[in-house]
Amino acid sequence: MPTDTTSVVAGPGSRALAHPAREDIRLADVLHALADPVRLRIVCVLAAAEGELNCADIELPVSKSTCTHHFRVLREHGVIEQNYRGTAKMNGLRRADLDALFPGLVDGVLKAAELQARRLGDV
Repeated sequence: MPTDTTSVVAGPGSRALAHPAREDIRLADVLHALADPVRLRIVCVLAAAEGELNCADIELPVSKSTCTHHFRVLREHGVIEQNYRGTAKMNGLRRADLDALFPGLVDGVLKAAELQARRLGDV
């Protein structure tokens, strides 16, 4: 059940997942979610995508259960939106919400991640 601070996103015939409402997203929570290298990688891939991606479309160096944890943290902290489509869990970056709340944050984080990857030879 949604609460006053949580919205539920679901399409027809879909299972619903709880997401924080835009006004409930906090900077400290977003920064916490982005502090993990695996979660930062997920955000970078989603930001570069033309649209939503299935969890399995994002190659990560961790187990499936650990992937599930990372996606959940990103969703619960307001960084991504997840919706079930059949058995697939689709993911999209909450770019509009994050840009409205914290202008320049997403662009700055993505640019910093790109510069770090080049510096460390991860590209």
